Amino acid sequence: MTRPLRVCLIASSRFPVREPFMGGMEAHTHALASALIARGHHVSLFAAPGSDHRLGVTELPVATFRSSPTARGDVGSPPELWMQEHHAYLDLMLSLSRLEHGRFDIVHNNSLHPLPVALSRLVDAPVLTTLHTPPLPWLESAAAFAERGARFVAVSESVAHAWRHAVHASVIHNGVDTDFWRYGHGGGRAVWSGRLVPEKAPHEAVLAARRAGVPIDLAGPIHDASYFDSCVRPLLGDEATYAGHLDATDLRALVRGAAVAVVTPRWEEPFGLVAAEALSCGTPVAAYETGALPEIVDTRTGRLARVGDVASLARAIGEAVSLRREDARLRACRFFSHARMVDDYERAYRDVGALRPVG
Repeated sequence: MTRPLRVCLIASSRFPVREPFMGGMEAHTHALASALIARGHHVSLFAAPGSDHRLGVTELPVATFRSSPTARGDVGSPPELWMQEHHAYLDLMLSLSRLEHGRFDIVHNNSLHPLPVALSRLVDAPVLTTLHTPPLPWLESAAAFAERGARFVAVSESVAHAWRHAVHASVIHNGVDTDFWRYGHGGGRAVWSGRLVPEKAPHEAVLAARRAGVPIDLAGPIHDASYFDSCVRPLLGDEATYAGHLDATDLRALVRGAAVAVVTPRWEEPFGLVAAEALSCGTPVAAYETGALPEIVDTRTGRLARVGDVASLARAIGEAVSLRREDARLRACRFFSHARMVDDYERAYRDVGALRPVG
């Protein structure tokens, strides 16, 4: 049996890794850290203040920063939150270079910040970065400074393709806890879950469900209050309700009891964790055909619609509700389980260590 690995896992400094999760990245980090610990690996998780203490978190030092009046007067002055995050990751990378947290077999960067990539050559361990989004300017530029043996993993074929001009990335699809997201027998309503922001377009899910004659429940954090008040709230009523920002247990009950899950990103969705969670519950998916969603949803488990086409999405909802729930559950267990994801990351960790340049 191979020995346990010492894993440094770098997370977001902005949102805590705890329930209710602010987004898919935080859920992914929590799941990965929990599974690695359960398998006997030694995980040091560096994450935002308030993260789940059961994961042995070292809080990233996001110190309050207040620039001087002179600095704030500069037209190019960045937001102070940007400076706080910059200092937090700079402090972390310098402390790792000085071995202040001990030695690691692998540093896994699960954040969107450029410094863990750009300063990877300072660290006395191979660095693997998970690409959770299509190229971002600051992250793309950082890749040019990455350590020679740095490795990149994309959460989908779609993301790997988008990054192909800058880095080569292997693909490890995200996974869901299929034991937690258990099979449910459905019901008469649709469900939409995620951050309530314009690029996720929950208002279009409501309009399409109304057109299909299927009531719908929305769940998730309101990140854009102005958008919610102007575009979503006026559509709410008996046939469209907002359930709030639910913890995982309550959200699971909503998804297991739904006839169909509606997924409406207006951008190139990097993965689509909510779609995989729905499939794990046996709930078919009606989604916009964008980003990685065609990798998750096939014709036996859902229907895809043209992005922004409410009429097309309504037809997808109407067709998806009649699909076999057993097929949805089977696809999630076969391709999108936590166990498969963690197996793939363990293999990647060992491979990147073995391939690390010497000298």
